[in-house]
Amino acid sequence: MADLVTFQLPQSVSGSESDVALGLTMIRAWRRDGIFQLRMSEAQLEKAQRAFESSRRFFRQPLEDKARCVSDSTYSGYVASGEELTAGEADYSEIFTVCKDVPLTDARVQARWPCHGPAPWPDETYRRDMKEHTDELGSTGERLLRLVALGLGLEVGALTALTRDGWHHMRVLRFPARSTTATRGIGAHTDYGLLVIAAQDDVGGLYIRPPVEGEKRRRNWLPGESSAGMYEHDEPWTFVKPVPDVLTVFPGDILQFLTRGYLLSTPHKVALNTRERFAMAYFHEPHFEACVRPLTTPGPDEYIHYGSHFTNMFMRCYPDRITTQRILDEDRLTTLAWLREDAVLRTAPVEDLPLPLHRAAS
Repeated sequence: MADLVTFQLPQSVSGSESDVALGLTMIRAWRRDGIFQLRMSEAQLEKAQRAFESSRRFFRQPLEDKARCVSDSTYSGYVASGEELTAGEADYSEIFTVCKDVPLTDARVQARWPCHGPAPWPDETYRRDMKEHTDELGSTGERLLRLVALGLGLEVGALTALTRDGWHHMRVLRFPARSTTATRGIGAHTDYGLLVIAAQDDVGGLYIRPPVEGEKRRRNWLPGESSAGMYEHDEPWTFVKPVPDVLTVFPGDILQFLTRGYLLSTPHKVALNTRERFAMAYFHEPHFEACVRPLTTPGPDEYIHYGSHFTNMFMRCYPDRITTQRILDEDRLTTLAWLREDAVLRTAPVEDLPLPLHRAAS
Protein backbone atom coordinates (compact mmCIF):
# COMPACT_ATOMS: atom_id res chain seq x y z
CA MET A 1 0.00 0.00 0.00
CA ALA A 2 1.22 3.50 -0.82
CA ASP A 3 -0.16 7.00 -0.39
CA LEU A 4 -0.95 8.32 -3.86
CA VAL A 5 -0.61 11.94 -4.91
CA THR A 6 -4.03 13.62 -4.79
CA PHE A 7 -4.84 16.69 -6.90
CA GLN A 8 -7.65 19.24 -6.91
CA LEU A 9 -8.79 19.77 -10.49
CA PRO A 10 -9.41 23.42 -11.46
CA GLN A 11 -12.80 24.41 -12.87
CA SER A 12 -11.19 25.52 -16.12
CA VAL A 13 -7.79 25.10 -17.80
CA SER A 14 -6.63 28.03 -19.92
CA GLY A 15 -2.89 27.44 -20.22
CA SER A 16 -1.78 29.68 -17.37
CA GLU A 17 1.54 29.21 -15.57
CA SER A 18 -0.27 27.45 -12.72
CA ASP A 19 -1.96 25.12 -15.24
CA VAL A 20 1.40 24.25 -16.79
CA ALA A 21 2.90 23.59 -13.35
CA LEU A 22 -0.03 21.33 -12.41
CA GLY A 23 0.23 19.44 -15.70
CA LEU A 24 3.94 18.86 -15.19
CA THR A 25 3.33 17.56 -11.65
CA MET A 26 0.66 15.16 -12.92
CA ILE A 27 3.02 13.83 -15.59
CA ARG A 28 5.71 13.25 -12.95
CA ALA A 29 3.23 11.36 -10.76
CA TRP A 30 2.26 9.07 -13.64
CA ARG A 31 5.88 8.42 -14.60
CA ARG A 32 6.76 7.57 -10.99
CA ASP A 33 3.61 5.83 -9.66
CA GLY A 34 1.56 4.98 -12.77
CA ILE A 35 -1.51 6.57 -11.14
CA PHE A 36 -2.73 9.61 -9.23
CA GLN A 37 -5.95 10.64 -7.48
CA LEU A 38 -8.39 13.53 -7.94
CA ARG A 39 -10.44 14.94 -5.10
CA MET A 40 -14.12 14.92 -6.09
CA SER A 41 -16.25 18.02 -5.76
CA GLU A 42 -19.43 17.77 -3.68
CA ALA A 43 -21.54 17.58 -6.87
CA GLN A 44 -19.33 14.86 -8.34
CA LEU A 45 -19.48 12.84 -5.13
CA GLU A 46 -23.29 13.03 -4.97
CA LYS A 47 -23.62 11.83 -8.58
CA ALA A 48 -21.08 9.05 -8.03
CA GLN A 49 -22.97 7.87 -4.94
CA ARG A 50 -26.25 7.76 -6.89
CA ALA A 51 -24.56 5.78 -9.66
CA PHE A 52 -23.17 3.33 -7.09
CA GLU A 53 -26.62 2.87 -5.56
CA SER A 54 -28.15 2.23 -9.00
CA SER A 55 -25.35 -0.26 -9.63
CA ARG A 56 -26.09 -2.17 -6.42
CA ARG A 57 -29.81 -2.18 -7.20
CA PHE A 58 -29.23 -3.50 -10.74
CA PHE A 59 -26.87 -6.30 -9.74
CA ARG A 60 -29.26 -7.47 -7.00
CA GLN A 61 -31.81 -8.41 -9.68
CA PRO A 62 -32.30 -12.03 -10.79
CA LEU A 63 -29.92 -13.20 -13.50
CA GLU A 64 -32.73 -13.60 -16.04
CA ASP A 65 -33.66 -9.92 -15.66
CA LYS A 66 -30.05 -8.73 -15.99
CA ALA A 67 -29.46 -11.02 -18.97
CA ARG A 68 -32.20 -9.22 -20.92
CA CYS A 69 -30.07 -6.06 -20.94
CA VAL A 70 -28.03 -7.07 -24.00
CA SER A 71 -28.04 -5.59 -27.51
CA ASP A 72 -27.02 -7.04 -30.86
CA SER A 73 -25.97 -3.62 -32.21
CA THR A 74 -23.87 -2.20 -29.37
CA TYR A 75 -21.56 -3.55 -26.69
CA SER A 76 -23.59 -1.69 -24.06
CA GLY A 77 -25.26 -3.91 -21.52
CA TYR A 78 -24.81 -6.79 -19.13
CA VAL A 79 -21.80 -9.14 -18.96
CA ALA A 80 -22.26 -12.15 -16.69
CA SER A 81 -19.65 -13.36 -14.22
CA GLY A 82 -17.19 -15.64 -15.99
CA GLU A 83 -18.15 -14.40 -19.48
CA GLU A 84 -15.04 -12.24 -19.80
CA LEU A 85 -11.59 -13.81 -19.99
CA THR A 86 -8.17 -12.31 -19.23
CA ALA A 87 -5.20 -14.31 -20.55
CA GLY A 88 -7.54 -17.26 -21.09
CA GLU A 89 -8.81 -17.39 -17.51
CA ALA A 90 -12.34 -16.42 -16.42
CA ASP A 91 -12.84 -13.18 -14.50
CA TYR A 92 -15.56 -13.27 -11.84
CA SER A 93 -16.74 -9.69 -12.19
CA GLU A 94 -20.27 -8.86 -13.27
CA ILE A 95 -20.37 -5.86 -15.57
CA PHE A 96 -22.78 -3.40 -17.11
CA THR A 97 -21.03 -1.58 -19.95
CA VAL A 98 -22.28 1.94 -20.62
CA CYS A 99 -21.53 2.99 -24.22
CA LYS A 100 -22.77 5.92 -26.27
CA ASP A 101 -26.55 5.63 -26.62
CA VAL A 102 -27.19 6.05 -30.36
CA PRO A 103 -30.84 5.98 -31.52
CA LEU A 104 -32.00 3.73 -34.34
CA THR A 105 -32.81 6.82 -36.43
CA ASP A 106 -29.16 7.98 -36.37
CA ALA A 107 -27.47 7.91 -39.80
CA ARG A 108 -24.58 5.85 -38.42
CA VAL A 109 -26.92 3.14 -37.19
CA GLN A 110 -28.78 3.21 -40.51
CA ALA A 111 -25.43 2.78 -42.31
CA ARG A 112 -24.60 -0.26 -40.13
CA TRP A 113 -21.61 1.18 -38.35
CA PRO A 114 -20.36 -1.47 -35.90
CA CYS A 115 -20.95 -0.88 -32.19
CA HIS A 116 -23.61 1.80 -32.82
CA GLY A 117 -27.11 1.47 -31.44
CA PRO A 118 -29.40 2.16 -28.46
CA ALA A 119 -28.17 1.15 -25.01
CA PRO A 120 -30.29 -1.61 -23.37
CA TRP A 121 -30.99 0.27 -20.14
CA PRO A 122 -32.69 -1.71 -17.36
CA ASP A 123 -34.82 1.32 -16.39
CA GLU A 124 -34.98 5.10 -16.59
CA THR A 125 -33.47 5.70 -13.12
CA TYR A 126 -30.39 3.65 -14.01
CA ARG A 127 -30.01 5.53 -17.33
CA ARG A 128 -30.30 8.93 -15.60
CA ASP A 129 -27.86 8.12 -12.80
CA MET A 130 -25.22 6.69 -15.14
CA LYS A 131 -25.57 9.57 -17.60
CA GLU A 132 -25.20 12.21 -14.87
CA HIS A 133 -22.09 10.46 -13.54
CA THR A 134 -20.48 10.01 -16.97
CA ASP A 135 -21.27 13.62 -17.91
CA GLU A 136 -19.35 14.76 -14.82
CA LEU A 137 -16.45 12.50 -15.73
CA GLY A 138 -16.53 13.80 -19.30
CA SER A 139 -15.90 17.31 -18.02
CA THR A 140 -13.15 15.95 -15.75
CA GLY A 141 -11.53 14.10 -18.66
CA GLU A 142 -11.45 17.18 -20.88
CA ARG A 143 -9.78 19.30 -18.19
CA LEU A 144 -7.32 16.51 -17.40
CA LEU A 145 -6.30 16.18 -21.06
CA ARG A 146 -5.74 19.94 -21.29
CA LEU A 147 -3.42 19.73 -18.27
CA VAL A 148 -1.66 16.65 -19.64
CA ALA A 149 -1.10 18.43 -22.96
CA LEU A 150 0.51 21.35 -21.13
CA GLY A 151 2.64 18.95 -19.08
CA LEU A 152 3.91 17.39 -22.33
CA GLY A 153 4.80 20.79 -23.78
CA LEU A 154 1.88 20.84 -26.24
CA GLU A 155 -0.75 23.42 -27.01
CA VAL A 156 -3.54 23.28 -24.43
CA GLY A 157 -6.07 21.81 -26.88
CA ALA A 158 -3.78 19.34 -28.64
CA LEU A 159 -5.28 16.23 -27.01
CA THR A 160 -8.90 17.34 -26.65
CA ALA A 161 -8.99 17.83 -30.42
CA LEU A 162 -9.15 14.02 -30.55
CA THR A 163 -11.96 13.69 -28.01
CA ARG A 164 -14.67 15.98 -29.41
CA ASP A 165 -17.78 13.77 -29.50
CA GLY A 166 -15.51 11.13 -27.95
CA TRP A 167 -16.50 7.47 -27.78
CA HIS A 168 -16.50 7.68 -23.97
CA HIS A 169 -17.79 4.63 -22.13
CA MET A 170 -17.82 3.08 -18.67
CA ARG A 171 -17.73 -0.35 -17.07
CA VAL A 172 -19.93 -0.64 -13.98
CA LEU A 173 -18.53 -3.56 -11.99
CA ARG A 174 -19.58 -5.88 -9.19
CA PHE A 175 -17.08 -8.30 -7.70
CA PRO A 176 -18.34 -11.17 -5.53
CA ALA A 177 -16.81 -12.07 -2.20
CA ARG A 178 -13.87 -14.47 -2.50
CA SER A 179 -14.81 -18.14 -2.29
CA THR A 180 -13.51 -21.55 -3.30
CA THR A 181 -15.13 -21.13 -6.74
CA ALA A 182 -14.61 -17.37 -7.27
CA THR A 183 -10.89 -16.83 -7.00
CA ARG A 184 -10.06 -13.59 -8.83
CA GLY A 185 -11.79 -10.43 -9.95
CA ILE A 186 -9.92 -9.40 -13.09
CA GLY A 187 -6.49 -10.59 -14.24
CA ALA A 188 -3.58 -8.27 -14.96
CA HIS A 189 -4.02 -6.11 -18.09
CA THR A 190 -3.73 -2.61 -19.44
CA ASP A 191 -6.69 -0.66 -20.82
CA TYR A 192 -6.91 -0.11 -24.57
CA GLY A 193 -8.09 3.51 -24.48
CA LEU A 194 -6.76 6.97 -23.80
CA LEU A 195 -7.51 7.89 -20.19
CA VAL A 196 -9.01 5.88 -17.30
CA ILE A 197 -10.93 7.59 -14.48
CA ALA A 198 -12.18 5.16 -11.85
CA ALA A 199 -14.19 5.20 -8.62
CA GLN A 200 -14.39 2.40 -6.07
CA ASP A 201 -16.32 1.71 -2.89
CA ASP A 202 -14.75 1.15 0.55
CA VAL A 203 -13.97 -2.58 0.15
CA GLY A 204 -10.73 -2.52 -1.82
CA GLY A 205 -9.20 -4.88 -4.36
CA LEU A 206 -7.53 -2.77 -7.06
CA TYR A 207 -3.78 -3.18 -7.64
CA ILE A 208 -1.66 -1.24 -10.14
CA ARG A 209 1.86 -1.85 -11.41
CA PRO A 210 4.04 1.27 -11.37
CA PRO A 211 6.62 1.90 -14.10
CA VAL A 212 9.67 -0.35 -13.66
CA GLU A 213 12.96 0.79 -15.19
CA GLY A 214 13.91 -1.32 -18.19
CA GLU A 215 10.62 -3.21 -18.20
CA LYS A 216 8.92 -3.50 -21.58
CA ARG A 217 5.18 -3.05 -21.87
CA ARG A 218 3.38 -4.89 -24.65
CA ARG A 219 1.49 -2.87 -27.23
CA ASN A 220 -2.14 -3.97 -27.27
CA TRP A 221 -2.82 -2.04 -30.45
CA LEU A 222 -0.56 -4.34 -32.52
CA PRO A 223 -1.72 -7.73 -33.84
CA GLY A 224 -0.26 -10.58 -31.83
CA GLU A 225 0.63 -8.44 -28.80
CA SER A 226 -1.37 -8.40 -25.59
CA SER A 227 -0.65 -7.19 -22.08
CA ALA A 228 -3.17 -9.64 -20.62
CA GLY A 229 -1.60 -11.62 -17.77
CA MET A 230 1.78 -9.88 -17.98
CA TYR A 231 3.69 -9.64 -14.68
CA GLU A 232 0.55 -10.79 -12.81
CA HIS A 233 2.59 -12.64 -10.17
CA ASP A 234 5.75 -10.50 -10.28
CA GLU A 235 6.37 -7.65 -7.88
CA PRO A 236 5.93 -4.70 -7.62
CA TRP A 237 2.17 -4.17 -7.36
CA THR A 238 0.63 -1.25 -5.45
CA PHE A 239 -2.65 -1.72 -3.58
CA VAL A 240 -4.90 1.27 -4.27
CA LYS A 241 -6.39 2.05 -0.87
CA PRO A 242 -10.09 2.94 -1.08
CA VAL A 243 -10.71 6.62 -0.32
CA PRO A 244 -14.37 7.67 -0.33
CA ASP A 245 -14.17 10.99 -2.17
CA VAL A 246 -11.45 10.51 -4.79
CA LEU A 247 -11.17 9.33 -8.38
CA THR A 248 -8.13 7.35 -9.50
CA VAL A 249 -6.63 8.30 -12.88
CA PHE A 250 -4.10 6.49 -15.06
CA PRO A 251 -3.02 6.33 -18.72
CA GLY A 252 -4.29 3.81 -21.24
CA ASP A 253 -2.62 2.28 -24.29
CA ILE A 254 -3.35 5.23 -26.57
CA LEU A 255 -1.41 7.66 -24.34
CA GLN A 256 1.51 5.23 -24.45
CA PHE A 257 1.22 5.14 -28.26
CA LEU A 258 0.88 8.92 -28.57
CA THR A 259 3.97 9.61 -26.45
CA ARG A 260 6.05 6.69 -27.78
CA GLY A 261 6.25 5.19 -24.31
CA TYR A 262 7.10 8.39 -22.45
CA LEU A 263 3.84 7.75 -20.59
CA LEU A 264 3.18 4.05 -20.05
CA SER A 265 -0.21 2.38 -19.98
CA THR A 266 -0.70 1.26 -16.37
CA PRO A 267 -1.16 -2.49 -15.74
CA HIS A 268 -3.79 -3.27 -13.12
CA LYS A 269 -5.68 -6.21 -11.68
CA VAL A 270 -8.46 -6.80 -9.17
CA ALA A 271 -8.33 -9.30 -6.31
CA LEU A 272 -11.52 -10.49 -4.65
CA ASN A 273 -12.06 -9.48 -1.05
CA THR A 274 -14.00 -11.01 1.85
CA ARG A 275 -17.19 -9.15 0.82
CA GLU A 276 -18.62 -7.97 -2.48
CA ARG A 277 -17.12 -4.87 -4.05
CA PHE A 278 -18.40 -2.28 -6.53
CA ALA A 279 -16.40 -0.03 -8.86
CA MET A 280 -16.91 2.12 -11.95
CA ALA A 281 -14.19 2.54 -14.58
CA TYR A 282 -14.77 5.37 -17.06
CA PHE A 283 -12.78 5.64 -20.31
CA HIS A 284 -12.31 9.10 -21.83
CA GLU A 285 -11.73 8.36 -25.50
CA PRO A 286 -11.11 9.75 -28.98
CA HIS A 287 -14.12 9.97 -31.27
CA PHE A 288 -15.01 6.84 -33.23
CA GLU A 289 -13.57 8.12 -36.54
CA ALA A 290 -10.35 9.50 -35.01
CA CYS A 291 -7.03 8.53 -36.54
CA VAL A 292 -4.49 8.84 -33.72
CA ARG A 293 -0.82 9.30 -34.61
CA PRO A 294 2.26 9.63 -32.36
CA LEU A 295 3.06 13.18 -31.30
CA THR A 296 6.58 13.00 -32.75
CA THR A 297 7.82 11.76 -36.16
CA PRO A 298 4.77 9.71 -37.16
CA GLY A 299 5.29 7.38 -40.10
CA PRO A 300 2.64 7.12 -42.84
CA ASP A 301 1.43 3.75 -41.58
CA GLU A 302 1.80 4.53 -37.88
CA TYR A 303 -1.67 5.20 -36.53
CA ILE A 304 -4.53 3.84 -34.44
CA HIS A 305 -7.96 4.21 -36.00
CA TYR A 306 -10.01 4.44 -32.83
CA GLY A 307 -13.23 2.86 -34.12
CA SER A 308 -11.30 -0.14 -35.45
CA HIS A 309 -9.31 -0.37 -32.21
CA PHE A 310 -12.44 -0.31 -30.02
CA THR A 311 -14.29 -2.81 -32.21
CA ASN A 312 -11.36 -5.22 -32.38
CA MET A 313 -10.82 -5.13 -28.62
CA PHE A 314 -14.46 -5.85 -27.82
CA MET A 315 -14.72 -8.58 -30.44
CA ARG A 316 -11.61 -10.17 -28.91
CA CYS A 317 -13.06 -9.96 -25.38
CA TYR A 318 -16.52 -11.21 -26.39
CA PRO A 319 -16.18 -13.57 -29.38
CA ASP A 320 -19.50 -15.31 -28.63
CA ARG A 321 -21.62 -12.24 -27.86
CA ILE A 322 -24.58 -11.54 -30.17
CA THR A 323 -23.07 -8.13 -30.97
CA THR A 324 -19.93 -9.77 -32.33
CA GLN A 325 -21.95 -12.30 -34.31
CA ARG A 326 -24.02 -9.55 -35.95
CA ILE A 327 -20.89 -7.60 -36.92
CA LEU A 328 -19.59 -10.72 -38.65
CA ASP A 329 -22.90 -11.87 -40.14
CA GLU A 330 -23.64 -8.46 -41.68
CA ASP A 331 -20.01 -7.81 -42.71
CA ARG A 332 -19.89 -4.58 -40.72
CA LEU A 333 -16.10 -4.82 -40.69
CA THR A 334 -16.17 -3.74 -44.34
CA THR A 335 -17.99 -0.57 -43.29
CA LEU A 336 -15.34 -0.09 -40.61
CA ALA A 337 -12.56 -0.50 -43.19
CA TRP A 338 -14.10 2.29 -45.31
CA LEU A 339 -14.25 4.57 -42.25
CA ARG A 340 -10.62 3.77 -41.45
CA GLU A 341 -9.42 4.42 -44.99
CA ASP A 342 -11.17 7.80 -45.06
CA ALA A 343 -9.72 8.77 -41.64
CA VAL A 344 -6.18 7.81 -42.69
CA LEU A 345 -6.40 9.89 -45.86
CA ARG A 346 -7.64 12.90 -43.90
CA THR A 347 -4.83 12.74 -41.33
CA ALA A 348 -1.66 12.24 -43.36
CA PRO A 349 1.45 12.92 -41.22
CA VAL A 350 2.67 16.50 -41.06
CA GLU A 351 6.19 17.73 -40.45
CA ASP A 352 7.43 16.74 -37.02
CA LEU A 353 6.73 19.29 -34.29
CA PRO A 354 9.37 20.26 -31.71
CA LEU A 355 7.51 18.80 -28.73
CA PRO A 356 9.54 19.10 -25.50
CA LEU A 357 8.22 15.90 -23.92
CA HIS A 358 11.29 15.85 -21.69
CA ARG A 359 9.90 18.81 -19.72
CA ALA A 360 7.78 16.50 -17.59
CA ALA A 361 10.88 14.76 -16.25
CA SER A 362 12.62 17.93 -15.18
